[in-house]
Amino acid sequence: MEPQEQITKVLLAHGRGEEGAFGQLVPLVYEDLRRIAHRQLRRNQPGHTLNTTGLVHEAYLKMVDQTRVSWQDRSHFYAISARAMRQIIIDYARKRLAEKRGGGQHHTSLEEKQIAIEQEADWLVSLDQALGRLGKMDERLARVVECRFFAGFTEEETAEALGVSVRTVQRDWMRARGWLREEMRN
Repeated sequence: MEPQEQITKVLLAHGRGEEGAFGQLVPLVYEDLRRIAHRQLRRNQPGHTLNTTGLVHEAYLKMVDQTRVSWQDRSHFYAISARAMRQIIIDYARKRLAEKRGGGQHHTSLEEKQIAIEQEADWLVSLDQALGRLGKMDERLARVVECRFFAGFTEEETAEALGVSVRTVQRDWMRARGWLREEMRN
């Protein structure tokens, strides 16, 4: 059985409530999740406390209890993973903003690539708020941004995850970036 088919089979078993199915998924998707997390984090400067492994593990914990999700296939799983990583990054940015305003905690650094949340926290929180407004206006545009920006998916990976054509992703990405640029200026 192909790895893609195996992932889909395990996701469907999890959706049916089969005990231990999600645990079987981990070895199948772990490296892909690390790649997604690394893509997101590599755009930023090292020296801060959120790293690739931490982001993957946080996303896993966020998704392991997702009983309401009707997993369709591996692409759907990776799209949901990208959303979970986005939420973790935004929550982390909000926490850093709160600490910056009086938390006074000491920052440590780990060995892997890490995200410079402290310097980008205001911008990330503003982006998240704008993305929420975009999602209310056009859900697919917001999903394209999650896949392209937060997960670092290629146009082809985004198209597969969302079940649309590459050309649609290209158009949506252009529209979403333009809309967000304008929205963030205001």
